[in-house]
Formats: sequence, C-alpha cells, structure tokens
Amino acid sequence: MAGIVVVFDFDRTIIDCDSDRWIIDQFDATKLFNELYSTMPWNSLVNRMVKEIQSQGRTIEEMADCLKQVPLHPQIITAIKSAHALGCDLRIVSDANVFYIETILKHHGLLDCFLEINTNPIFIDEQGRLTIHPYHDFTSSPHGCSLSCPPHMCKGKIIERIQDSLFSEGKKQFIYIGDGTGDYCPSLKLREGDFVMPRKNYPVWDLICSNKLLLKAEIHEWSSGNELEEKLLRLINTIIALDEEQSSSSSSNSLPPICTHQHIIPQVLSS
Repeated sequence: MAGIVVVFDFDRTIIDCDSDRWIIDQFDATKLFNELYSTMPWNSLVNRMVKEIQSQGRTIEEMADCLKQVPLHPQIITAIKSAHALGCDLRIVSDANVFYIETILKHHGLLDCFLEINTNPIFIDEQGRLTIHPYHDFTSSPHGCSLSCPPHMCKGKIIERIQDSLFSEGKKQFIYIGDGTGDYCPSLKLREGDFVMPRKNYPVWDLICSNKLLLKAEIHEWSSGNELEEKLLRLINTIIALDEEQSSSSSSNSLPPICTHQHIIPQVLSS
C-alpha cells in the first residue's frame, strides 16, 4: 500500500449533482422541499422528504433505479479506479447517506475501491421504508464545532479520527477532495505535506481563498472531471516517485562499505 490516503466528498465531487436534491426533484417533491427548506436542519429535511415520497407509494427499489441515473463523469470513474490500483487508501466523507452512496458506487463498479464510507446512516424497516439518521446526534451529543459545519456532521472531526487511527502505521499523506462549505473544516485539519483539492468557484474554494494562510496543506484546485483526474493522479504519482527515491537513497546509504584491499591466496608448493 502506498502511504497515501485520498478522501473524497461525494455530492458535486464524485457525482456531478446533489444526490438528496436529485431524488427530491426526480420524484416531484421540489415544491414541498422549498416550503420546508428554512424550517428544519438539512438532514431532518431530507428525511422528511424521503418519508413524503414513500407515502405516495414510491418504493426503495424505485429510488435505487433513480439513483443509478445520477450523472458521474467517466474520468472520475477512471481517477478512482486508478488511485485504487496504485495502492491508495480511498475513503468517503459525505453529508449524503449510506443508501444513496452505496447504490451509486455499486452501479458504477466503484464500491469495492473504498475502504471506508463516512456518511449519514440509514435504516430500512420490514416494509422496505427508508429512514435517514444524522451522523452526529445533534440533540443528545452535538459535535461542538464552531466552524461552518452543519449540526449533524463535522467532517473535520471525522478527518481527525482517521488521522489518529492511522498514526501507528507511520507517515501518511492525505489528499482531500471536496466542494462544499462542510469541506472547509476538514481542509483546516490537514497537515504540512498533505494536499487539498477544492472545486474551483464552489463554496469551499471561496472559503479557502478568503485566507489561504490558514491552511497547512498544499492547494490544487480543479473544475471538471478531466481536471480532477489529471491533478489527482499527478499528485499520487509524484508522491510515490518521491517515496521510491527516498527509499532507494536510504538503502544505498545503509550498504556495507566496499572492500578495496586485495585478497592473496597462498600457493601450496610441491616438494
């Protein structure tokens, strides 16, 4: 395994839309969504909309079929598969939910590329009804982050947990890829030697540009699927090449000294 951890956001990063809004719009629930938008937290609102859609007789199988139509740039698929093939540890940190993410990734043959998916959990009851729960229970145990994180998820705390869990494995370099306001907090948790890839002209890009000196990680912005693939794989290959160069240098420095004196083999003289 390369010592590289690549963390992806999901909505508008891996897929080129918001999966929550995709379901709401495709099942003609946009009007109610707009009416309720300012009345409750995002996670609660999405769960309310899913309940509304299911109350109209739409099934979880129909939602899955709808999710399989979500736009996903072919170069994003290539980037994920290539990074996985190069030995990177791939993870997702997303404010979507387990059902949406796993359905889409499995449809595109990408689910097995990811070691871990950190997102809002779900429950499917015996009647096949889907319920979406918050990642952090903000009523009983709020995450306490003072940045722009929503009450049900602080991605910065998730990144810190991943960093701590990998500490015993030695040096790891992180590459974080995201687009939204919630991706700013984890960007600040990255360390020197890490990389952040914000989507240009999206909320996280604007927040980062407001004061780039707050970030320790090196910034590599992207705009399209083609650009994400090109920049991500270039970063990964550069890190791997530098690691191999350092390993080769360390090996050559640890070799025993070459013996320069001449061995004389005595001759046996016959009488």
